[in-house]
Amino acid sequence: MLLFCHALVGAFLPFFVLSGNWVSAKNINFYNVRPPVDPTPFPNSFKCFTCDNAVDNYNCNRWAEDRWCPESTQYCLTVHLFTDHGKSTSVTKKCATGEECHFVGCHHHRESGHTECVSCCEGMICNVEIPTNHTNAVFAVLHARRTSDGSRWTVNIAVLVSVVMIALS
Repeated sequence: MLLFCHALVGAFLPFFVLSGNWVSAKNINFYNVRPPVDPTPFPNSFKCFTCDNAVDNYNCNRWAEDRWCPESTQYCLTVHLFTDHGKSTSVTKKCATGEECHFVGCHHHRESGHTECVSCCEGMICNVEIPTNHTNAVFAVLHARRTSDGSRWTVNIAVLVSVVMIALS
């Protein structure tokens, strides 16, 4: 019996020692976050990472509140304030209306020397990353717009013609 206990300890001890490395901050994959399966408060509801003036993106995502966005919102907004050297000083994420998303982009504040980048996205917890430049400080709409009756997808004719022309060439 003693030999059996030693064998069990020898088999599982490395697992417990190594498991401490698996739980480190750099190994958390926020892209695989799945919201819990709970009833949605209204049709087409969604969640965003939400935080107010977190010190960096990791702390924002790690401690983000898990709650449904209000029905009056359609997007997730992220505001990232950082120094000239790229060090984050503030990250704010929240649910937002379309009007709040009109201010996407990056703006340099001369008086403080900081840069503020704002991005918006559409979809369930889509605001994992923070905007850091004009390339990713954008308004990313992932879903096609629906017509007023809600049953048909509207298609941009220019995009459709471009796709057909590329396919034919």
